[in-house]
Amino acid sequence: MHLQVPEPYDFALSTARFRDFGTDGATVPHDGGLHRVVQGREVRIESAPGGVRLEPGSPAIAGEVGHLLGLPFDLEAFRAWAVQDEELGPIVRALPGFRPPLHPNAFEALVVAVTTQQISLLAAAAIRGRFVERFGTRHEVAWEFPTRERVAASDPDDYPSLGFSRRKAEYVVGLARSDLDLDAFAALPDEEVVQTLTALPGIGRWTADWFLARHLARPEAWPAGDLGLRKAVSTFCAGDRPLSIDEVRVLGERFAPFRNLSAHYLLTAARMNA
Repeated sequence: MHLQVPEPYDFALSTARFRDFGTDGATVPHDGGLHRVVQGREVRIESAPGGVRLEPGSPAIAGEVGHLLGLPFDLEAFRAWAVQDEELGPIVRALPGFRPPLHPNAFEALVVAVTTQQISLLAAAAIRGRFVERFGTRHEVAWEFPTRERVAASDPDDYPSLGFSRRKAEYVVGLARSDLDLDAFAALPDEEVVQTLTALPGIGRWTADWFLARHLARPEAWPAGDLGLRKAVSTFCAGDRPLSIDEVRVLGERFAPFRNLSAHYLLTAARMNA
């Protein structure tokens, strides 16, 4: 099945984070493509003219893969706006075909965010990989990410052996056992999403902001507390001067109404220049 992705689109560039930051087994780079379990079936995603090829394919699979590949983003409008910006213009021109990927599952997105709190992305992926193998379902190449129900039934005492701190174990299991309807967040305004999430133990503003950015694809999401974004903003917008979270938040106002995509492009440019 062919899934159309608006041009320009560079599959390898857009999915580089799954190679550069390690895999937790749920979305796996393999032989030039990606493997992910969707609707209980392992799907291979590979570059094809005008988009990607899915094997197997179905409307439901195409919907989830489209979210994974960042189709909710309006990149045409962003590029037309960004090329006029002094800092973003050169970055956008240097990254033709880049489309930021997203986490298509709300529970998975929050677990990913919790596991990356205060540690490197590579370390978090390794820890999460053990979690996925313990509570997920294995297919040929990829694993199905653990279901919320399976995690809710698990014992937090089993998590330290996987590399989780006790607090993070409690946060993840507590999230799974909460009465929140995570899919309902799609219909809520940004601030209500943030307020609801941050009422949970272990979910702070940084985690809520990344949920808005990497799952809901909200245009104005701007995770000012993210260390990587702070460094990127420092590099491209402040002459490498160290910036506080408040300063990054204020600087983010200049990127409205495309703060989320601006953050993705700044982070990607910083990673490629490192």
